[in-house]
Amino acid sequence: MTTSTRGAAKAPAVLVLEDGRIFRGRAYGAVGETFGEAVFSTGMTGYQETLTDPSYHRQVVVMTAPHVGNTGVNDEDPESSRIWVAGYVVRDPARVPSNWRSQRSLDEELVKQGVVGISGIDTRALTRHLRERGAMRVGIFSGEAVMDDAVLLAKVQDAPQMKGANLSAEVATKEAYVVPAIGEKKFTVAAVDLGIKGMTPHRMAERGIEVHVLPATATVEDVYAVDPDGVFFSNGPGDPATADGPVAVMQGVLERKTPLFGICFGNQILGRALGFGTYKLKYGHRGINQPVQDRTTGKVEVTAHNHGFAVDAPLDKVSETPYGRAEVSHVCLNDQVVEGLQLLDQPAFSVQYHPEAAAGPHDAAYLFDRFVTLMEAERA
Repeated sequence: MTTSTRGAAKAPAVLVLEDGRIFRGRAYGAVGETFGEAVFSTGMTGYQETLTDPSYHRQVVVMTAPHVGNTGVNDEDPESSRIWVAGYVVRDPARVPSNWRSQRSLDEELVKQGVVGISGIDTRALTRHLRERGAMRVGIFSGEAVMDDAVLLAKVQDAPQMKGANLSAEVATKEAYVVPAIGEKKFTVAAVDLGIKGMTPHRMAERGIEVHVLPATATVEDVYAVDPDGVFFSNGPGDPATADGPVAVMQGVLERKTPLFGICFGNQILGRALGFGTYKLKYGHRGINQPVQDRTTGKVEVTAHNHGFAVDAPLDKVSETPYGRAEVSHVCLNDQVVEGLQLLDQPAFSVQYHPEAAAGPHDAAYLFDRFVTLMEAERA
């Protein structure tokens, strides 16, 4: 990515998809060029949480909501220390933010962090194109980066693809750190950071859990060095087929039968650890309005998603694995994609979506309580 912070308001901008479709608009945020995988997010709110979610590393996010930036930016809502999206696409950016918590405009924040974006394009048409053709590589070019269309298309087609990308170590913490329990400490959890969002250890801390956040490169020995009551595997970017290290660590945890919980990328890691395959979805699930059924209770939840890969596990039967029987616990009602797994013979489960969702909804917050229940049962 190359960026400049000058002239963003007036600079022309071009969005080029790898199949040759082109959209022309105005620069939004920093001026320059950027590349990534074009994906769309259907959330009507929570853009600050989306931008700072490490799972969006190397993705250019198209917002389907037409008006973005209305509530500005503050220093309390980010999910990590920086914006991770590779680029940002909006139709009508707010001219003036209006919210009592706002400290600056979204445009100012994008410029400050060097995020190249584009505005003034038909995001509805772009979203329909991605639904029909699938997520694909994209480039955004503005200011002096705008050149002949054929040159820009060649640049996009030379960019790396998301399939086969091993990205979790690029976004994870380099050094272990501790998030203390809020109130009385009840449990200790080792959390393997594959791109963890800040709200996740907070949700555990609210339940009396001291969370030791470990790098993506953590070993089984590192995990058990903190004497955990439970082990957690986080969300994160990239292709789960490349995550051999985290899969081996999870298998070590399963061998010890320690209570285990995984979210998003962690769900895909559990799937691989159990012997299931993973695959890339056509255009993925991203937004805060996805219907998922908890098959253990029959309850339907409105949930927050951000995943382009999924686990290939049978929906209609219990599977035998090296660690006992496993079944699909949650399923997306839009397309029957696996949204959760659980073992029946030991305390381990995972979900593909985000129960910690800071911008909401909070239908699935009970899953952290389910994790606590597993640790309580194990201690008893």
